Amino acid sequence: MPERGDPGGRRIRLGAPSRRLRTLLLTLAIIVVVGVAWVLFANFWTEWLWYKSVGYGNVFTTRLWTRLGLFLVFGLLMAAAVGLNMYFAYRLRPAFRGMSMEQQSLDRYRSALAPFRVWVLIGLSLIVGVIAGTSASGHWGTWLQFVNGVSFGVEDPQFHKDVSFFAFDLPFYRFLVNFGFVAVVVGLVVAVLTHYLYGGLRVQSPGARATPAAQAHISLLLGLFVLLKAVAYWLDRYSLAVSSGDFKSASQFTGLRYTDANAVLPAKTILFIVALICAVLFFVNVFRRTWALPIIGFGLMVLSAVLIGGLYPFIVERFQVKPNAQSKEAKYIERNIQATREAYGIADVQAEGYAGSVDTRAGLLDEATGAASIRLLDPNIVGPTFQQLQQLKQFYGFSRTLDVDRYAINGKTQDTVIALRELNPNGGQTRNWVNDHTKYTHGYGVVAADGNRVTVEGKPEFIVSDITADGAQGPLGQYEQRIYFGEKTTEYSIVGAPSGATPTEIDYPDEKLPGGQATYTYKGDGGVPIGSTFNKLLYATKFADGNILLSDSINDKSKILYNRTPKERVEAVAPWLTIDGDPYPAVVDGRILWIVDAYTTSNGYPYSTRTTLGDATTDSAVRADERRGAVGNTGNVNYIRNSVKATVDAYSGKVTLYQWDDKDPVLKTWMKAFPGTVKKASAISDGLMQHLRYPQDLFKVQREMLTRYHVTDPRTFFNGSDVWKVPQDPTSAKQVGGEQPPYYLSMKMPPAQGQPAETAQSFRLTSAFVPNQRQNMAAFLAVNAQPGPDYGKFRLLTLPSTTAINGPEQMQNVFTSNTEVGKVLNVLQLTNSQVVYGNLLSLPVGGGMLYVEPVYVRAAAANSYPLLQKVLASYGNKIAFENTLEQALAVLFAGAPPSVTPDDPNAPAPPGGTTPPSTGTPAPGTPTPGASTPPPGQSPSVKAALDDAQKAIQKADAALKAGDFALYGQAQQELSAAINRAIAAEQAATAAPPAAGASPPATGASPPPSP
Repeated sequence: MPERGDPGGRRIRLGAPSRRLRTLLLTLAIIVVVGVAWVLFANFWTEWLWYKSVGYGNVFTTRLWTRLGLFLVFGLLMAAAVGLNMYFAYRLRPAFRGMSMEQQSLDRYRSALAPFRVWVLIGLSLIVGVIAGTSASGHWGTWLQFVNGVSFGVEDPQFHKDVSFFAFDLPFYRFLVNFGFVAVVVGLVVAVLTHYLYGGLRVQSPGARATPAAQAHISLLLGLFVLLKAVAYWLDRYSLAVSSGDFKSASQFTGLRYTDANAVLPAKTILFIVALICAVLFFVNVFRRTWALPIIGFGLMVLSAVLIGGLYPFIVERFQVKPNAQSKEAKYIERNIQATREAYGIADVQAEGYAGSVDTRAGLLDEATGAASIRLLDPNIVGPTFQQLQQLKQFYGFSRTLDVDRYAINGKTQDTVIALRELNPNGGQTRNWVNDHTKYTHGYGVVAADGNRVTVEGKPEFIVSDITADGAQGPLGQYEQRIYFGEKTTEYSIVGAPSGATPTEIDYPDEKLPGGQATYTYKGDGGVPIGSTFNKLLYATKFADGNILLSDSINDKSKILYNRTPKERVEAVAPWLTIDGDPYPAVVDGRILWIVDAYTTSNGYPYSTRTTLGDATTDSAVRADERRGAVGNTGNVNYIRNSVKATVDAYSGKVTLYQWDDKDPVLKTWMKAFPGTVKKASAISDGLMQHLRYPQDLFKVQREMLTRYHVTDPRTFFNGSDVWKVPQDPTSAKQVGGEQPPYYLSMKMPPAQGQPAETAQSFRLTSAFVPNQRQNMAAFLAVNAQPGPDYGKFRLLTLPSTTAINGPEQMQNVFTSNTEVGKVLNVLQLTNSQVVYGNLLSLPVGGGMLYVEPVYVRAAAANSYPLLQKVLASYGNKIAFENTLEQALAVLFAGAPPSVTPDDPNAPAPPGGTTPPSTGTPAPGTPTPGASTPPPGQSPSVKAALDDAQKAIQKADAALKAGDFALYGQAQQELSAAINRAIAAEQAATAAPPAAGASPPATGASPPPSP
């Protein structure tokens, strides 16, 4: 190296790093390596601690050893494929390479590589092996299903193999073949490069281009490649049974079609034989060392793939199948229909004709009244109402979409809208590390309301509300109210303290205590101990939060709670399950339990049509709800079962899995792989059994399949003349859109032919269908959602195509364009209050369809919430728009005179019915339908009534701020009376004849603005 002197006479070598710099770089490298290793270890060890804390350590260890085994086996195989091919290519190098320009150019690379040759071989082998092993470890589920698979007891009709072969064995065989392809190709590339570098292969030199040793080596690898191709051709035969078509196309369906069975299948067998012959020729070339026969064989294989594998099936499809597709494909369509219906659990669903009557008759009122407990409280709408009325403190919150369950109230089981008062970290409390993670640690209490009743003001009729210190909550009895694990609980918390220590966790508001808050110390079994310095360091690393290591709030009894949502807890302890998107809470045996439906799925059921779970389970409710996602697995599946019911204790976080479907072979396979993780269904307590229900996401997938697969005749299926669709939700906001969600409600179904009528209502999940290109009602689907002998039993009522019964979208249009309805809605919206339409329920009653829709009003002010004000109902060609459901049914079926004007708000509730809401009776932040300045052309009577309403609103606000609830109640009554007068005056003004000389009024009324 050139050198130069410095003024001090020292010599400095240019380009050589100083010893200090080398030491610094080495130290930094060691620190980086140690840091990365520590982070990896911290995440690994904290995961192990978490699994131990929830009692599912065997799940962690089984996955760990399975992944480690796959990593080592396939990583070593790939490393061997690289290392051995490099080694043998080097050992087979020619002793004399000639003096060509090509070899002289390569000499410098050989010389530079010579000192590091062994290290390059080892390093490259390890790098490729680690990559391959890491990829292989991700197939732990495929391996566990392969070694633990149990029989389905069902054979496919083409190959007569059990379905387990396609579901469990074929995926692993495919993985092995694909891995073999990669290993051979990588080995071939490495071998060719090494032979070229050391003269075994020559590109530019005259004469022989490959030495005999190099030719033998490459022939062996090419023979292995072609042999693997032969195996792939053989497996392709079976893959035809699960090859996917287009769900929306009648001519493209999953499984073998006529062309596949009669052209592609024989072609694959021929190509398998040709590939075997070609592989033998390559292996023979190891000894003969001439490329003529292998090249001829390979050319024959390529030509066969084009002619036999491509052209021949095309000719069969074009000239035999296409002109006679319906008859040719009938046999295979029938297979697809049977397999799809079986794989999705809808094999027993049979369409039943339903009259589709539009006429009323004597006795229909009693039938309609007893047909269903029609739920007026929409869980997708009233979340803000629960929030404003039952939040109590800003650090509490409710989910946007609430849940529907059943509870026994006064000895009678009724539909109930239920929610938990969970912790809201963004509720307005002071945000700092101590508050976020050690003080505000849990929510408190259940809030439940009658699904069928509201108060005079249109508020929910709460069954359980407010907070009680003793845990007693009316009809739910006494239960543990603290909620440490919930859907909104996403931050970690550090809880626990030594016995006798002063509690520091905020428990619930209590104005009698200092600071207005009760405090508490967590005593549950959940959480990981974090008192030791080592564990603090682990979790400080995991959460990248140094406060965990430095905080004085952590003691030797402290525990850290994380992975706190029910969905992520069940997903963690059962990673082989697909989790429903809507866990729901229930009070069971003195505890709040989150109930989580879980599914086993497969993508390998022969002939069954595939669907994408994420798309099939997305509807208007999911899109509008920030807490819910569609079902967890968004990939393609063609088999699904609700095989597991899981619970998560809201206080302790304990996860319990129950075997709900004891016939499901996929679940049995996973139970063999993870023994002891799933309890038998007999372990489900009576209290829990009362709250289990048929899951929404499974129902959505099944109803999507039934849009096509309600047809069981292959010819009709092929024609596509009877395709349905799920209607768009007519009540959702335009920016949300989406399909109408299914609805839970207790109801009686019309008697099936030859069967007695149902004597009692059953909890059901329901949905409507409309024709693919039209909006009239095509069918009504209901499944029994209540555990018992009829659980999961479907009823599919099909309406005659000759009768045009309005579908949900048409019915909504009829409602909003009705003249009398429009008059009232226009009054309610005079102050820019928003009319919010609740769930539009479709019910089969008396041979026809009864539609019921609650109507809410929400003020334009911030923090307002919707209140139930009216009920829309329709049967046949009649419409009712009344204060209560009972009044609406009376108008429809008993000939009662319609009354758009609300009843006296102080009138008693009808017996056993919904309390009559006064139209527009808002509390602060709720609808304010009055107005001090009416629109142009408004009558003086309407203006005067609205002025009185505005004064009543101001009076109510002032009374509430002063805490004078008596005056507040008086103001509410005045407000209701003023609104009644406004509506009556509006009706009178509309109905009055025009003055002499005035222009005649326009026919009808303008439809009200859409909410």
